[in-house]
Amino acid sequence: MATSQPLKIDNSAFSTGEDQYGAFKVERRGIELIPESERRMTPGALFWLWAGGIWNVEFLVYGALIISFGLSFGQAVLAIIVGNVFYAFLGLASLPGPETGTTAFMVSRAPFGLNGNRVVSLFNWITQVGFEIEGIVLVVLVALAMFSRGGVASSTGLKIGLVVAAVAIQFVVPFLGHAMITKTLRYLSYVFIVLFAVMAVLVIPHVNLSHFHQQASWAVWTTAVVLIVAAGGLGWTENAADYSRYLPRRTPRAKTFWAATLGGAIPSILLELLGAAAFTISPKVTAVTGVPASFASWFFWPFLILALPQLFAINSLDLYSSGVTLQALGVPVKRWGAVVIDTLVAGAVTALVIFKGNFYTDLAGFLNYIVVWLGPWFGILLVDYLLRRGRYNAGALGAGRGGIYWRSGGLNWRALVAQGLGMAAAMIWIDAAFSFPPFVGPLSKATGGADFSWALGIVVAGLVYLALSRTSVRKEVAVSGDGSGEDLAAAV
Repeated sequence: MATSQPLKIDNSAFSTGEDQYGAFKVERRGIELIPESERRMTPGALFWLWAGGIWNVEFLVYGALIISFGLSFGQAVLAIIVGNVFYAFLGLASLPGPETGTTAFMVSRAPFGLNGNRVVSLFNWITQVGFEIEGIVLVVLVALAMFSRGGVASSTGLKIGLVVAAVAIQFVVPFLGHAMITKTLRYLSYVFIVLFAVMAVLVIPHVNLSHFHQQASWAVWTTAVVLIVAAGGLGWTENAADYSRYLPRRTPRAKTFWAATLGGAIPSILLELLGAAAFTISPKVTAVTGVPASFASWFFWPFLILALPQLFAINSLDLYSSGVTLQALGVPVKRWGAVVIDTLVAGAVTALVIFKGNFYTDLAGFLNYIVVWLGPWFGILLVDYLLRRGRYNAGALGAGRGGIYWRSGGLNWRALVAQGLGMAAAMIWIDAAFSFPPFVGPLSKATGGADFSWALGIVVAGLVYLALSRTSVRKEVAVSGDGSGEDLAAAV
């Protein structure tokens, strides 16, 4: 463990001045450490932030999508319940936020080192932008369906106009920042809960019970679970600390854990179950624009009008996180500037998908492959958190160079080796036969197409990191101070 480099503080990590936190202010803090004076979030607010993002038509579609693989309704219910248990991952990944007052990929510097962390930060930035593209594409498809229903034919000019409009609207809430996202999602969640109740009343009496009798293979069922885990509990871990960092440091860990876990799991389970039930009435529900086909004809306009703000809302979570990840990657830009960059990139790729892509095939492949890096990263982050018992030196996380997490040239080879081996393990047990590029790992072939890539990646990377780092991390904790960063901030 190399610690001889001088600690070079990035002064932006300890910016001072008037209170910047407010729903209608542009949040100027990005990866900077949040002082206690501005940490006014409560566990209840964290619950509603996640609930507000996930009370969303996307999760209705995920439930329909897995039953479309050939699962019986009973198998789909089991996959949904099992897959959503892993929102516990979101709860665990939220714990470092209050402790450090900084974002997920600043916390990730602890196991990886400043420069080693750039590798996984790049993976995350690509993933976040991918989810943003998914959301904007869905917005455009919904708007096209609404124009079509109103008698306006689709055209190149209309598509271009809708992409530009969607990108412009999407930009606003993430640009304003954390407080605006928190407030917006809370109030939108109330609206969508009412919409969900109406949908349930319309669907449940018409569920086709014959879907209880068909049976899919074990391998197909595991593929359904991968989709639920990737789109849910594991798929949100890289965003977790970005939002929990505004909780006061004294917040009980149990409250942080349950607020994030239940805020994600409850709406996800309910919406996916409803989506699976709706599929038994109309297979068109696998597309957002086809969802109203499962309901009364009068429901078309209310549903899609309310679906639009929800799609913008969930995308705000990804766009905010992609911005702070771009900063953690080392791009010298303010948080709001990173939002501008990511919005433009997502808009450009959205146009390509609208005109050239096969959206639902691309989406399935995207969800298949992101777990290859994400599972190992989460396994390493979790083991590192447990080894140091949740104690970080926030000042060293915010340092531009030197300090306890600098190690050798800003690289921790132990974490990078664990990440690489975890990703290799994930590829051994992946079934991405219908993705691009198509690939089926040897363990998947040997088990009839089963896919446990996400689980194997977490376990292998976590165990390798534990074996390589148990002693070194404990030594770091012994010399790292109380981890608050407050004394260091005052000194600067």
